[in-house]
Amino acid sequence: MRIAAGARARLFGLAFLDRGRAGAGLLIPRCRSVHTFAMRFALDIVFLDAEGRPLTVRRGVPPCRVVFDRRAAAVLELPAAAPSEQLIAAKSDPQGGESSSPLP
Repeated sequence: MRIAAGARARLFGLAFLDRGRAGAGLLIPRCRSVHTFAMRFALDIVFLDAEGRPLTVRRGVPPCRVVFDRRAAAVLELPAAAPSEQLIAAKSDPQGGESSSPLP
């Protein structure tokens, strides 16, 4: 997994990449929010605490969204699971994946 160390990598994340070039995903340290502008595919976003434990998971976040968790110390951007995998995960995740909202 890649780590977004510089300002450019943090700003663009996986934007402008096709799903095949996104690889396993991107870890963004010292981050509480991400946007999905210019994304070509949906993301699964995992907000992590200071010890690297998951706090919140947002599944299947489509382009043109902003999501955040004020408690987060880092964020994982992952290419979204296939729809069938999302359905299985949603049944075991009480938060589901519908908590992101479109921008006005």
